[in-house]
Amino acid sequence: MQSYTIGQAARLLGVSPDTARRWADAGRVATHRDEGGRRLIDGRDLAAFSVEVAQNGAGDDEVSYTSARNAFAGIVTAVKLGDVAAQVEIQAGPHRLVSLLTREAVEELGLEVGVQATARVKSTSVHIDRA
Repeated sequence: MQSYTIGQAARLLGVSPDTARRWADAGRVATHRDEGGRRLIDGRDLAAFSVEVAQNGAGDDEVSYTSARNAFAGIVTAVKLGDVAAQVEIQAGPHRLVSLLTREAVEELGLEVGVQATARVKSTSVHIDRA
């Protein structure tokens, strides 16, 4: 499973690294240390936390800035697979994006909960790129 540094998590959550660090220090999101001593957040934990932050608010006065040219970098929070089609949800800061795509595309991209991905929105279509 992919893990994220505090800085990477902060970018995905749309907050400053200091805010992400404070949340980790307060126990709002679980962290562990790698061999180099860096604090990491498990992808599944970050996905769940990103949904919580989006639903309940960040609890800080920071403004989230996202979407340059309609690209929303975020973290996969849900994947529903059918026989042919799939539904993928991405939390990008305060934005929840849902994309319907083929099961084959999900498998080729290796999309699963906790993986970093970018949703690209064009008109009513949402395309997903694996980060």
